[in-house]
Amino acid sequence: MSDNSWMNNPALGSISAEKLQMLSSLAEQAQGKSQEEVLPFLMALSQSGGSGLSFDPAETEAIINVMKNGKSPQEIRKIDKILSIMKKMKR
Repeated sequence: MSDNSWMNNPALGSISAEKLQMLSSLAEQAQGKSQEEVLPFLMALSQSGGSGLSFDPAETEAIINVMKNGKSPQEIRKIDKILSIMKKMKR
């Protein structure tokens, strides 16, 4: 069973329970996948509104910041690099 304690992070307090539930489901599906596989999926989801729900830029930033919690500086740099590449591709 997965640890969903991240859902209680105060940074996510402004995100609706419905969106948090969807994120929890995605987190379960993402278990065992690398950050490189998960981050692009989350970013695409935030843009497309995949299941009728979409995340505004502030919500997306909060989610990514929570994902960075407890990560090594190297892992954080990797996340930031992936996000930078995705932003450039979006232009």
